[in-house]
Amino acid sequence: MDINLLFAAVLGYLCGSVPFGLLLTRAAGLGDIRAIGSGNIGATNVLRTGNRWLAAATLVLDASKAALPVLFARYYWGEDAAMFAAIFAFLGHCFPAWLSFKGGKGVAVMIGSLLALSWPVGLIFCAVWLLIAFTRKLSSLAALTAAATAPIFSYVVVGEWLAGAVALMALLLFFQHRENIVRLIAGNEPRIGSEKKAP
Repeated sequence: MDINLLFAAVLGYLCGSVPFGLLLTRAAGLGDIRAIGSGNIGATNVLRTGNRWLAAATLVLDASKAALPVLFARYYWGEDAAMFAAIFAFLGHCFPAWLSFKGGKGVAVMIGSLLALSWPVGLIFCAVWLLIAFTRKLSSLAALTAAATAPIFSYVVVGEWLAGAVALMALLLFFQHRENIVRLIAGNEPRIGSEKKAP
């Protein structure tokens, strides 16, 4: 493996594994986010604390922790390194070594990665998410639909290499949403706004 790709992978993983949701909720005196709702460290579960600003901050920081290593890797090591950084930032977020490899589901990280790799593809991902979220009121379905279509738009807008990298992230996102998929099939997935905040 090219040493630069290795550097990009390590950088991406280390940045991606920073658990902003956990750190922010603890700093705000809300306890351990892993003991709330789904136990996830992402923005959606942070929202269950009832603190929208904290959830928004988590979303932005989780997206940024993927975008920054991608941009850094591209500047110093090229486009292949940027894609490696994106994939490993996703892995770091979903499977952080310091949290026993139990992290988030990767939606914000995928948004940040896509915006950094190809901002048109990132905006399309957000548009698809918003469309499904507003029409179906299902956050998980919105994420899954946006992830499933992202490789197609990546191929059309950029090319096959980006499509391959994005497809890998999409597969990981589907894996992280496996419990949501079961609930969607069963018809008992909670809709946006239907869940009460944590006490």
